Parts: sequence; C-alpha cells; structure tokens
Amino acid sequence: MPKALTIVFAAITLSAAIPRPELPQPQFARPDWQTLNGEWEFDFDDANIGLRDNWPATKKSLSRKITVPYAFETKLSGIGDTSFHPWVWYRRTVQIPANWVNRRILLHFGAVDYRAMIWVNGRLAGLHEGGNVPIKLDITDLLTSGTQTIVVRSEDPPEDRYIPRGKQYWQPQSRGIFYTRTTGIWQPVWLEATGASFIDKLRIQTQPGGHVTFNTKIARSTPGLTLHATISYKGKQVASGSATVAGGRANIGLYVDDPIKWNIGQGNLYDVSFDLRSGANTLDRVTSYYGYRAIHLQNGRFHLNGRPIYLKMVLDQGYWMESTLTPPTDEAIQYDIKMMMEMGFNGARKHQKLEDPRFLYWADRMGFLVSSEMANAYLYDEDYAARFTREWMEAVERDVNHPSIVMWIPINESWGVSDVSDPRQTHHLKALYQLTKSLDPTRPVIDNDGWEHTDMTDLFGIHDYAPRGERLVEKYGVLSQKDFAFPGNGRSALAPGFQYNGSPVFLSEFGGIAYPLPGSPVPAGAWGYAGVEKSPEAALERMRSLYVGISKIPQIMGICYTQLTDVEQEINGLLTYDRKPKFDAKVLREINALLQ
Repeated sequence: MPKALTIVFAAITLSAAIPRPELPQPQFARPDWQTLNGEWEFDFDDANIGLRDNWPATKKSLSRKITVPYAFETKLSGIGDTSFHPWVWYRRTVQIPANWVNRRILLHFGAVDYRAMIWVNGRLAGLHEGGNVPIKLDITDLLTSGTQTIVVRSEDPPEDRYIPRGKQYWQPQSRGIFYTRTTGIWQPVWLEATGASFIDKLRIQTQPGGHVTFNTKIARSTPGLTLHATISYKGKQVASGSATVAGGRANIGLYVDDPIKWNIGQGNLYDVSFDLRSGANTLDRVTSYYGYRAIHLQNGRFHLNGRPIYLKMVLDQGYWMESTLTPPTDEAIQYDIKMMMEMGFNGARKHQKLEDPRFLYWADRMGFLVSSEMANAYLYDEDYAARFTREWMEAVERDVNHPSIVMWIPINESWGVSDVSDPRQTHHLKALYQLTKSLDPTRPVIDNDGWEHTDMTDLFGIHDYAPRGERLVEKYGVLSQKDFAFPGNGRSALAPGFQYNGSPVFLSEFGGIAYPLPGSPVPAGAWGYAGVEKSPEAALERMRSLYVGISKIPQIMGICYTQLTDVEQEINGLLTYDRKPKFDAKVLREINALLQ
C-alpha cells in the first residue's frame, strides 16, 4: 500500500474567467491548443423549431448565457433548470490565433449528450450520436477570415430508455438510484492546430520486459512522411526511433532497458513525443505517456506485474453537487482519488459513467486502479444494440492506453438486456464480450456485472447488500464450480441455459450502509441500500462485520464497496455529496486492511 496521504477538505474554487482551463486530454496532446470553455450563448428550443427556421444561419444571437462545460441542469452552468428541455442550442464566436494560419484546425468536444449537430460559420461541420464519447472535427475548410461562429444543437430525449444514459432519470424528479439528467455539452471544448497531415489515432502496447509498440493512423497522409518517437523518463531520454508512413499508418517498436513498473501507488509513467515529418519539416507533434504494467488472472486471483493482489475498490458514481456528471475542477478530481487512497482503497469502479479523461490521467499518475464501465440503456431493441455497440467501441478506443484501467464492464445488472430469456439479448451480452476482447485482449472483461452471467466472462461479478458479514459467509462460504449458489439476491447468477465457467469471483457491489452526517442537509427521500445507521460507530461496526465475513471467503478475489459519496437522495457514501468525510480515514484504512 502507498504511504498514507494527508487530506484536507477544501471548498471548490472556480476560475472566474475560464472554468476547467487545464489540458483536456493529456494522453493525446498538441502544443498549440485553445480552450473554448467559458461563456456561450444558449437557448432552449422546446418547440423544436430551430432546424425548421435555420437558426445556424438566421439567429444571430441566443437569448441566454451558459457556462460551458457544465450542463444547463447544473448550478455551475449559471442556469440550474432541471426540467425537461430535449432540444438546446449553443453559440459562440472565436478568433483563430494568427500563428495558426495555413494549418489544419481541429474542433473537439469531450462529450455532448446525446445527439449533436455542429455548424461553423453557418455550414454543417458534423453530426454525432453518443453522449459519453468525444467528437473531433476538422473544420479547416469551413473557416473564413476574421471571427468564426460555432453553433451546436443537442438533442437528448429525456424519456427514451433505449439510449445509453446511465443513472440519468427519465422522470422529472430524481428518485431511488436515479439522478438529475445531463443534457448537451458536459465535457470541455477546445481547438487544436496541426499540419497538412496529422496523427489521428494512437494505440500503445507494452510488454513487461521493456518492449513498447506505437501504432498510429495518419489523417490526410501523403507520400514521403515519417513518424519519429522519443521516449523519456523523468526528463531523461531512454529510447527513440522512426518509421515510414505507409497506407496512412506508421508503427514503431522500441525497447526500454529494465523499465520501471507502473504499480499501485506508484504512477511511474514514461513520456513519449511523436513528430510527423515531411523531410525536415515537422507537420504535427503529439505528446503522450504510458506505463509498464501487466495484468492477468491465475488461480482465482488478480495479478499485477506477476504478483497477486486483492482488489479493494470503491464504487464511484462521479457526480458532484453543483455540476452533476462534470467534474467542477481538476482539483476536485485529485481530491476524490486522494481520499479513496487515504481510506485504503486501491481502485475505483466507475459506475454507469465513462469518466472525464482527466480522472484517468490522475489515476495514471497516482497509481490508482480503475474499472471502466459504460453508461447503460434500459430497454432492448435492434436500434439500442446498434447505438450501444458503436458507442462502446468509441469508449474503448478513447481509453485503451490508460495503465490505470484494469478491466472493462460494458453491461451492469442486465440494464438494456432485462430479459435474458430472449436469445437476442444473451447473444448481445456474449457479442459485447467478444467485441471488447477483439479491441483489447489484455484486460479482463465482465459480461454482465452483478448477475445473469453467460459462459463468456473473465470475472464473475456479484452484487450482494447483505446487512452483515455473517450472512455473506452463510451464502458464499462454500463455493464450488459444480454448484455455484447465488441465493436471495433478486436474480440468478447465471442467465438461463448457462453454467458457471469457473472464473474468479469479484464481489463488485456490497455495503451500501447509509449514515447522514450531522449538520449536512438530508434530502427528501434519503435512503441507503442496507438501511440507515444513526451513529458513525454503528455504521463502522457493520462495515467491519462485512469485511470480516468476506475475509473468511477465500474464493472472493476482490471487492467494491458501495460507495464513495452520497448522490442526491442516496446517502450511503463514505463522503457527503459535497465531499465532507463521514468517517475517520484511518479507521477505514484499517478495515480495508482486513482483506489481503
């Protein structure tokens, strides 16, 4: 375990000028970039007349102001309206820096929920469907001299349960495990400048012995291009090489002697810079980083760098009181990870949310494990299957290079596949498993976390909110591959017609002990998964009993405690919604230490 961290709770502070001004995507960064966060013009379009009346060309201004990247439902947006508004519009003008003339200009949106249409100077620049993944547009040919105008229309049908929406509720008011919706732009927006040809995609593959391969795709490739890569560690160059671009691709294999491993609490990262050249002329420069770490499953245990470790994760929904799904500041992200580590957790299960890349960046730097989970839909049909598959592929592509991510979870608790007696839906589960392994064979994949597993899963994720550890021992103290029991948990552990495949057992949800911190506001309908305790001592005693029980079940190779923070009416967090600790972190660390 890493050394204990000293954590001081501090109120969130925001820049009055530009919110979230930091580099949005540190793992694929260019030196010339410009944030477009801040004030945009904004309007609701409840009658859905904006397209009919050609607002991108005819509407020279919008009636409201909004602070991007916060959704209009949030306080930090400056609007804070949580009622239904399915169609919204954004508008702002920008100046392209003078030294970007005669270069390609790329427009990026971290995420726009759910469907986006983007215009530049009145001309359509692009369409995108998928509220959790990024949008990248080459807008060079749409630019004019002087000021540029960017217009965005977002459509997010609040009651459509066939689109991946995670915990966003389709009813007007939050209730139970469902929370305030997020509509429109909710992650940073920025511009980049590059050359006539540029690096479009990057895949990094490492081997524990020191080999690393960089596979790239080049946009607007022309004959005679070369790609050059330079690796450094703590500022010292350790390897370099180059490759000729052929067929719009360039692959470089390098070797680092005796590499320093990325590990828990040790975010040992190697920096790498890429130069795309035409002769002596550099057309594009991208900086990235990676870590040397290997994961595999063996003898029912999770292994990191060849050594077995016990996964001690905490369920993190990634909501904030004043900004819902959008981290309010970069410091807020760091605070959450530091608190999780201080409480003795070695990882987070990001639940029903594809997290902001800055969270993954800090997890990479701090040596903190992450389970990556897609925001799910709730109902199945052919349209759902197509749109979910496309977005999940984009999600894996966005995050595959992060060393902190150690598993993929496309589906949670049969959301979107609620009737596994339907063979289409079990085929969908198995297809997502196979698809994910085809995109990334290096990480474990859970087919359907919580229950109703098929025979294609690398980890057997189970959810159980038993009130005490004695009950867990009764249920799971004797597990066998021939007769895997999963009693009293609402649904069967296996989908109909499937047998347990012997995969390691991961208790990926448990706990849920609610305790309202005195002096903190308690929302209407406040509740917890496993009841509400009246004192911190009672809550900790019950938590300890759960851990003691789990420690007596050797078949369980890891846990995920529910949950890091309160979220709206759900008060089973270890922190309040505004991130005040409910318990002594040292005591929580001692409880986590019961599992080895």
